[in-house]
Amino acid sequence: MLRPTFLGRLALHGANLAVILFLLFPIFAVVIGSVQSERTLQADTRAILPPEYTFDNFRVILTQGEQKGRVFEQATYLPDNIKAFYSAFLNSLIVAVSVTVLTLVLGSLSAYTIARLRVPWTAWFLQINIVARFVPIIVLMIPLYVMFRSGGMLNSLWGVIIAQTGFLLPYAILILAPYFETISFELEEAARIDGCSRFGAFLRIVLPLSTPGLSSCGAIIFIISWQDLLITMILNSRREFMTLPVIISSLVGDVHVFFNLLMAICLLALLPSVVLVMLLQKYVVQGLSAGAVKG
Repeated sequence: MLRPTFLGRLALHGANLAVILFLLFPIFAVVIGSVQSERTLQADTRAILPPEYTFDNFRVILTQGEQKGRVFEQATYLPDNIKAFYSAFLNSLIVAVSVTVLTLVLGSLSAYTIARLRVPWTAWFLQINIVARFVPIIVLMIPLYVMFRSGGMLNSLWGVIIAQTGFLLPYAILILAPYFETISFELEEAARIDGCSRFGAFLRIVLPLSTPGLSSCGAIIFIISWQDLLITMILNSRREFMTLPVIISSLVGDVHVFFNLLMAICLLALLPSVVLVMLLQKYVVQGLSAGAVKG
């Protein structure tokens, strides 16, 4: 195997650095925009760093508009949905955690069936999951809305949880099925010889060995559910059931866009996903790398 030359390594590191900077630039822009006033932002949109910093944007959000601070002391209008920040944050957390748990439970059972039970319909089931990912969600929203309205599940968190779980379940199956195939079947056979049932071997052998795969899958599902806007916006119209993405979208009005509040609340909404990925970083890398290559 040929070792890369100095120029090759330099080009590789340069490409990696360029990709990292490209990915971090939007986050940098959000951080800078969240700590300056709207007047400062619009005075010079080309400035990389503002001449002065303020945390009034966060004060308005965290106090739900009760404390406006110096920047907003003369403001005559603030979005009403700012008052629902804490309830929206809690709703997003409830939905994302519930969807992640349900998707992992149902997805692990389905993926294990596909990976271990060699029957004809499992291959068809996997192909159906792949095809289902190519169908845009917006195409299914009208029949989904009609079905949920008939079932009385509109304007409820459980309706959003059920809908998101249905849409994200194929992702979990596609991630976990290849990972389960990498686990040695002899370990399950040894457990069954010792008296375990197939389901017992799945619980005691397969799942503990699948911690990296489950962690990576759970992190991906949580992030997708946390940032979902379309399903929640269509199925819920009452403010007490809104999630953070809906609150964020409401800051973009027909007449005015609250850019600084938008960036500040986006930064706050980003924290749970960042904390989760940092805590599960080792397992996420192991799970994605192990599931990507069979054997």
